[in-house]
Amino acid sequence: MSSNQSNTQNGSEQKEKVSESVQTSLSKKTETITLEFESSIVNHLVTRFTDKVVQVVYVRPGRTKILVPPNEIVQVATFLKDTLKFDHAESVSGTDYPKDNQIEVIYHLSSYSDEKLSSHVLALSTRVDRNDSRMPTLIDVFKSTEYHERETFEMLGVYFEGHPRNERFLLPEDWADIPPLRKEFRIKGR
Repeated sequence: MSSNQSNTQNGSEQKEKVSESVQTSLSKKTETITLEFESSIVNHLVTRFTDKVVQVVYVRPGRTKILVPPNEIVQVATFLKDTLKFDHAESVSGTDYPKDNQIEVIYHLSSYSDEKLSSHVLALSTRVDRNDSRMPTLIDVFKSTEYHERETFEMLGVYFEGHPRNERFLLPEDWADIPPLRKEFRIKGR
């Protein structure tokens, strides 16, 4: 190999290393800026409601999850909509935690009207007792929760107080078994 080829190869390797270094640096700067944005959302919430009401589960680029008591969820959701501009609920889901004797209900919130929030999802979650799975509805705050809360009611047995239609729409009318997304549910014959 000639010295020219060796110099060219070393020059290419150095350019690749510099390029990787710049990309890593830019990635870290972008992540820091992104986390600053997410952290500012969390700071607004904790300042308004204290950390006894709003518990931060995680903060990641484009994603934030908070946990609030069921009796505070309407106030927190109203603040998120009116002040922080999370204007719609993309979905509502739930998870059964039988060992903790709780069901977690999670609202995934985002924004159509605020461009900075449009790519961000805030998971607003609460936990209710499995034996008395009741919590206030968020239908008056986010109209889009109507069918999602009905599905959570039907599949996990969480009753949404104030919801106009806590009734079946996926399972047969004569369903007499426990909610099918509870951990102890078993398909008969298996």
